Amino acid sequence: MDSLHLPQDDQDERHAEKGKEIKVSPAQSTMTLIEEKPEHTDPWDLPELRDTGVPWSALDTRGKVLRVFVSLGKLVLLLGLLYMFICSLDILSSAFQLVGGKAAGDIFQDNSVLSNPLAGLVIGVLVTLLVQSSSTSSSIVVSMVSSGLLTVQVAVPIIMGTNIGTSVTNTLVAMTQAGDRSTFRRAFAGATVHDFFNWLSVMVLLPLEVATGYLYVVTKLIIDSFKIQSGEAPDLLNVITDVLTKSIIELDESVINGIATGDPEARNRSLIKRWCQTFTNTTLMNVTVPGPENCTSPSLCWVDGNYTFTLKNVSETYNIKKCKHLFVDVNLPDLAVGLILLALSLLVLCSCLILIVKLLNSMLKGQVAAVIKKILNTDFPFPFGWVTGYIAILVGAGMTFIVQSSSVFTSAITPLVGIGVISIERAYPLSLGSNIGTTTTAILAAMASPGETLANALQIALVHFLFNISGIILWYPIPFTRIPIRLAKNLGNITASYRWFAAVYIICCFFLLPLFIFSLSLAGWQVLVGVGVPLIVMFIIIIVINVLQKWKPGCLPVVLRSWDFLPLWAYSLAPWDKVVGVITAKCCCCCKCCQVTVDNEAHTENESVENNKKSHTEVYDNPAMSESVNLPVVWCSLSAGKVNNVLVNK
Repeated sequence: MDSLHLPQDDQDERHAEKGKEIKVSPAQSTMTLIEEKPEHTDPWDLPELRDTGVPWSALDTRGKVLRVFVSLGKLVLLLGLLYMFICSLDILSSAFQLVGGKAAGDIFQDNSVLSNPLAGLVIGVLVTLLVQSSSTSSSIVVSMVSSGLLTVQVAVPIIMGTNIGTSVTNTLVAMTQAGDRSTFRRAFAGATVHDFFNWLSVMVLLPLEVATGYLYVVTKLIIDSFKIQSGEAPDLLNVITDVLTKSIIELDESVINGIATGDPEARNRSLIKRWCQTFTNTTLMNVTVPGPENCTSPSLCWVDGNYTFTLKNVSETYNIKKCKHLFVDVNLPDLAVGLILLALSLLVLCSCLILIVKLLNSMLKGQVAAVIKKILNTDFPFPFGWVTGYIAILVGAGMTFIVQSSSVFTSAITPLVGIGVISIERAYPLSLGSNIGTTTTAILAAMASPGETLANALQIALVHFLFNISGIILWYPIPFTRIPIRLAKNLGNITASYRWFAAVYIICCFFLLPLFIFSLSLAGWQVLVGVGVPLIVMFIIIIVINVLQKWKPGCLPVVLRSWDFLPLWAYSLAPWDKVVGVITAKCCCCCKCCQVTVDNEAHTENESVENNKKSHTEVYDNPAMSESVNLPVVWCSLSAGKVNNVLVNK
């Protein structure tokens, strides 16, 4: 309106200035050079894996051929790294068995402790962590049940514990992606969704089993209803990996089972297999026994003077062919060999994981990434969208059946979750299928048992299978009940902000908590109930208050509508993060101060040499340059909290 009262020349000049501003301002602005991000972005959205290379259409014939060969080379290298990763897991399992296999057998022998369901649960967790293989720990349980040392009811909580213990491997794998905050958030959540499913399933099904015997009764009915013939356990991926792993180390599995079943001779035998081909000859021979009561039968017993003789079958084993692995002729104890293999396998394992992540990042770009993400994360059209998750469960079960290890499969998909190829919502059913796949292998292995022990061995394997099926029914079909996904995302957000908390989570959940429960179980039922019940009640009250604070704060008193009445360290990780930061800064400061001292000495020597050479040149008095040499020392002193000393020196 003001322009109507201006002269025509002024109006034209003003319009011209506006036109100039419109034309000039975009050229002068730097905002177009910055990629603006939405204010509220969901950190769980899958990132766009952009192709930073030259497009295929812009390449000449030579470039296209070269790219094809490079892509094929990357694929071959990826398969080789996956093969080395699986073999390193196998060697890692053997190393843990050498280090702690006999201790695991000793733990299983204490029936007075195993009669406590909670003790049996944490023993299953600890032993699986000790041998890094749920199949090894479950085979010990099966052998004890078959020999009559354990009943099926006592073995059920141990089987639940082995299910928890095997999920620590992929959680450790996620730690290798801690370098990038967003990648670590997704990777750690994708790994711990498996942990939360196992823990929540145990929290519901273990009390149910103690109260009703649900798993035992159902599996007993299945065993009694079907006459299942003995079969053979399949060797699928082991056919390929055994070529390498058996050339490095080969263990005698019968020794661990012998220790678990109480065989005194097994305790003095080495777990390292020396002879791969033996011949056992059994003959009926006259042997002396302490007295007639030790005879095989009264008809096969006679006394000659002070000696009592009887006829017994005596077995003698003859060694025919020696094994060909690296440690067959090494005169080292099992512990030393186990520690050597442990260090080497961990080195290869971590190296393979880092290289696999780097290789996947370079391969999954552009159109390839778009196709893979679309296949893995797209749901079926309405009204069949609900079928997608169950197909993912079947895919996870089938892949785990092929590789014969849930740890291998879940550890393989964890990097894919981290780089954004697989979403958390899709990784969850894949992990559930992995749990089922590892139990089907155990069922087929149990079917290879002798006829007299087939029923008990198969029942334990079915308990493991039914436990996972029941957990899936509890925590998957209804979207509201998929609590492990929400818990894993919350934990992923926490570890993205405080990456040190990931190590605290692993140590507490898989080591300190099981050891704490086990120590309470050793003290007796009275101590376990007296300490455990108040802690559980307090934990439940805190969860209820947190839920009400979020959804129904009006139902709570004014004081409990927030945790502000508590000290900050009691409900926030920020003060703890400062403590960790100070400790880290002091450690880094010591290293940097030492390095700065060495650098300063070298700099002083070089400076004196240059001054001698340039004695006739002009010298400039520049205080800024003289102070810049001491900047690292000043920074180091500041980081150590010595501000006053720095000011005094200056």
